[in-house]
Amino acid sequence: MSPSPRRPTLADRLQREWLTGGPLSAALLPLSWLYRGLLALRALAYRLRLKRTATLPVPVIVVGNWIVGGAGKTPTTLALLELLRARGLRTGVVSRGYGREGDGVHLITRASTAREAGDEPLLIHLRGQVPVAVGRDRVAAARALLTAHPELDLLVSDDGLQHWRLPRSLSLLVFDERGLGNGRLLPAGPLRQPPAALQGDQLVVYNAPAPSTPLPGFVAQRRLVGAVNLAGWWAGQPATLDTLHALRGRPGLLACAGLARPQRFFDMLTAQGLAFALLPLPDHADFSDLPWPTDAAGVLLTEKDAVKLPPERVGSTPVWVVTLDFAPGAAFEAAFDAQLTRLTLL
Repeated sequence: MSPSPRRPTLADRLQREWLTGGPLSAALLPLSWLYRGLLALRALAYRLRLKRTATLPVPVIVVGNWIVGGAGKTPTTLALLELLRARGLRTGVVSRGYGREGDGVHLITRASTAREAGDEPLLIHLRGQVPVAVGRDRVAAARALLTAHPELDLLVSDDGLQHWRLPRSLSLLVFDERGLGNGRLLPAGPLRQPPAALQGDQLVVYNAPAPSTPLPGFVAQRRLVGAVNLAGWWAGQPATLDTLHALRGRPGLLACAGLARPQRFFDMLTAQGLAFALLPLPDHADFSDLPWPTDAAGVLLTEKDAVKLPPERVGSTPVWVVTLDFAPGAAFEAAFDAQLTRLTLL
């Protein structure tokens, strides 16, 4: 039994028009102008010190973007944590924890669930092996994390570029192939804020084959590392290409992805010679019910989805987790080291 294809929705149409423009996008322009005005008032409140950026005892690096949905912030954060660990820096992560239950501060542990922590912060904690705190108020999350882990040298904020109360010493802007889309602000376009010239405390990373905006930046390489069965992934076993390639020619495979842009995952699997049925899900799908048929011959998952599926949930269905490697490159590392030196962290 194959899953039925998902019917396009109004949101799908809007996503398309966010790239090129169209009548629906044009109809929403008055709301975009209102949004722009609200952003300007907010910026004015900070300039007049009616609102203030908080202070923290350690530097904060914010990984974010100007465009909504799936540009690659979490893979960039994981790659950044590897670079910081290699330089001997003790790092913690704060995040909003999108899709979790509740808004209060939660310090993530291995016993935390995606419902408590959010899927991406839990993945960062498990893969990055660093302390992570989530909360709607990222400043409160940062303070709670530093109280629990006073040894930390710096913090990384997974998203939070528009959370102006959170201080930042360095911002990493992540863009994918969409670039700036149709150039319009929400909801007529995908932009969270108006484009601006790059500042000295900002670096740009392109999660794309080539730069997709006029901003100078660094093109990262993204590739599949391999696969590991779900129980092995939860136990910390590494994924291998041999395991992934052994699935070539296996009949009845499903590839399941609860991502903002699942087709990228499917294309990477196809490039590895795998044949499968597509099972795209909404971004941050909660997996309260298993989305595949009970007689599925095998399922391929992203890590973002695996954090919501303890092995006992999948029964006898063979499930493999496919992992990614995200490498921003040697030129980025040199620029990043220069920023760490500026912050007296190196």
